[in-house]
Amino acid sequence: MGVVLNLIDAILLLFFLLIAVVAPLIDAQTCLPLSYFPDILVQLKENYTHDYGDYLVAEKPHFFVGLVWLELLFQWPVALLNLYAILTSKPWFSTTCLIYGVSTSTSMVAILSEMMNSNRASDKLLTMYVSFMGLGVLALLRGLLTCSSKSTSVLGRRPALARKKRA
Repeated sequence: MGVVLNLIDAILLLFFLLIAVVAPLIDAQTCLPLSYFPDILVQLKENYTHDYGDYLVAEKPHFFVGLVWLELLFQWPVALLNLYAILTSKPWFSTTCLIYGVSTSTSMVAILSEMMNSNRASDKLLTMYVSFMGLGVLALLRGLLTCSSKSTSVLGRRPALARKKRA
């Protein structure tokens, strides 16, 4: 089980590093004025929008802008916490990973539902968003797993039950 957790943690480390960089530099352009960003980043986002045909990024529907705000104000800080937790082996990593996974998966359901029902998304675009959904589910599942095999409760370790004496 330890090898599987290490592999999952390595995948999530790369994912959280990606989010730590992309969210404030690229995704934030969806809801903040473009004048806040260097021209090279604005051009990078425009190239992505053109190459992938990401009509949500181009058209900025209200629900999508709201989900980007959710990402910037909630998911991005939790991703940073998860990076710190992975690198320093913090015991609360499972909790923050679960929080991040649930939030990301919920956002991706809304986005993928729009894309699949609109019939406007290319296979390339759907593949990218489904990958983010998969990574959100992976984070959620990692949050449900624990590194310890010891039985614990919310209050800590449970004492062993006393046996009754036979008469």
